[in-house]
Amino acid sequence: MKEPAVLVLLSTFNGEKYIEEQLKSVLSQKGVKVVLVIRDDGSRDSTIDILKRYHNTHNESVYLYVGENLGARGSFFELMKYALSIESNYDFFSFCDQDDVWGQNKLYQAVNLMNKDGNEEQEVPMMYCSVTQMVDAELTSLTRWPNIPAKSLTLYNALIENMAVGCTIVINRQTLNLISKFPPDDPSKVIMHDWWVYLCVSAFGRVIFDEEPYILYRQHNNNLLGGKTGSIFEKAKIRICRYFKGEYYYIRRYQAREFLSCFYSVMDPQDRQAIEQFLDILNRNWIFRVLYIGRTPFFRQSMIDNLIFKLTYITGKV
Repeated sequence: MKEPAVLVLLSTFNGEKYIEEQLKSVLSQKGVKVVLVIRDDGSRDSTIDILKRYHNTHNESVYLYVGENLGARGSFFELMKYALSIESNYDFFSFCDQDDVWGQNKLYQAVNLMNKDGNEEQEVPMMYCSVTQMVDAELTSLTRWPNIPAKSLTLYNALIENMAVGCTIVINRQTLNLISKFPPDDPSKVIMHDWWVYLCVSAFGRVIFDEEPYILYRQHNNNLLGGKTGSIFEKAKIRICRYFKGEYYYIRRYQAREFLSCFYSVMDPQDRQAIEQFLDILNRNWIFRVLYIGRTPFFRQSMIDNLIFKLTYITGKV
């Protein structure tokens, strides 16, 4: 039986400390054929030297190109463009960070679940994501993150909350085609590449969330973004502090507008109307926002996060 082919998309930036562990774990995957495409985002340490060494010793399975510094979001969008430009014999595509450690069955598990779920509708965009095992810099276990979703993973969640940890994501070719056919006009309005993928697939396809972790998600001082540890009260305190500091004001609004603009002509009319109403009432006074928020179809997974969403909507800061 032919092994499924997975193209792994890895973006690096000044990742010399942990990149070798990451590369070894990707190249040790079982049950799938792995090809690794690496885009370095302008590293200034020894990362490129390490990557060149791996390219030279694995020249049929590791490809490297060095680009200008775009940031993680821009770098991963460039990787998706590159994935479409090469031969089309890859069945699945996976995002990869530079500082984690993958279990040997990470990709096989994702592909297996997607194949099972996709038997009836082969042409539907699909995305796999999962819980991670969070660890510290020395790989000591911390906790599992994110929490298992309590509610459905639909557009009505994805518009205001990202449940897909980028380094766990695997997508099929239909998803890649969808994202490339309707690219964002202004990528700066996209919060992150993983959130955008979750948003797109939740609207037009099928999201699979695996409750078991197959990745050690490393937390360290140089994480661009990381998971959340601590009690429910500590997490709530962090969110409330961010709110009063003005962090992340308006980013969901901008992303929602960009999504609506990209997919307006092909969206389900009910979904399109719901997003239009969500955005329209944001521009009205607080009385309209209070009346709307009690009946909004949009939601976040936890009770505290949902309350914070309602607060930010009423104050017009979404």
